[in-house]
Amino acid sequence: MHTFTPATAADAPALAELVNSAYRGAESEKGWTTEAHLLGGQRTDAAALREMLAADNAVILLGRDENGVLLGSVYLQQQPDALYLGMLTVRPTRQGQGLGKQLLAAAEDYARRRQLPRMRITVISVRHELLAWYERHGYHRTGATEDFPTDPRFGLPRQPLVLLVLEKPLAAEV
Repeated sequence: MHTFTPATAADAPALAELVNSAYRGAESEKGWTTEAHLLGGQRTDAAALREMLAADNAVILLGRDENGVLLGSVYLQQQPDALYLGMLTVRPTRQGQGLGKQLLAAAEDYARRRQLPRMRITVISVRHELLAWYERHGYHRTGATEDFPTDPRFGLPRQPLVLLVLEKPLAAEV
């Protein structure tokens, strides 16, 4: 990825296609971030993405290649003491090439520019490979948990699910 730009409401349909392709359905099984075995239905839709973009202190960064092709995205929302990171997405056919790391670094830079001391994420507790990936990138489990959303717009759980809260302290840029 070469550019990271904030999404607009006009990006919502393409963004919904990207996110759903990475997390649900047959396309998602080409990558390692699939949740299709845990959840049925869609991951999101254009209306939900527009709502996310309209939230206070929220942005979705889009990652594009040199030709402008949308390859990844990440949702960020400023909280009083942290930057919440969610829905880190890389097109399934491009996973494993370092694009997720680039998006994560862009998100952390975004937090530093806003002088936030830490990043915060939630990960489904049974996503062991994803938890390990974040831990390799400096995130640690806080011991806190959150209930998995019950809104069917975010998927239909095939089993009871809980979200683990992870954080990463951020050093100020030197």
